[in-house]
Amino acid sequence: MGERSHEKPDDKDLDASDLRVAVVVSRYNLDISKRLLRGALEVLEERGAEDPQVVWVPGALELPLAALTLAESGNVDAIVTLGCVINGETAHFQFVASGCTEGIVHVSLDTGVPCSFGVLTTYDRDQALARSGPRNNKGAEATETAIEMANLVRRLQDPGDS
Repeated sequence: MGERSHEKPDDKDLDASDLRVAVVVSRYNLDISKRLLRGALEVLEERGAEDPQVVWVPGALELPLAALTLAESGNVDAIVTLGCVINGETAHFQFVASGCTEGIVHVSLDTGVPCSFGVLTTYDRDQALARSGPRNNKGAEATETAIEMANLVRRLQDPGDS
């Protein structure tokens, strides 16, 4: 696995102590999703988030609607989406991965609420396990992204508060 090619943000950019964060998790490939959720919740605790809301959905294609509903509620500052789509023997993988990805991007763009993408799209189960473990957890990374973007959006909306 390659190293990430960008610098980590400042700690203040990852402060979640005054953010309302929701995590939307797919039950499909449940064991992988639980590992991603564990990484996300660890980051939220480390970064001071209180009482993150966890919402479970049946599969990856349901993530965007749940995220959109949360974003439109006005009750969250950031949303983390988590799940795992593993390639099979049919084209279904491409449709699910593409639809899920596009839907999640639209949530952010349509509402202005950061909605990070922590959905693994892998060719096999071993790749999913490698990206959801304690040392390399894409759920944790997606959570840091959501926190950083929520803080950035706040600063951009009210530059006098920086």
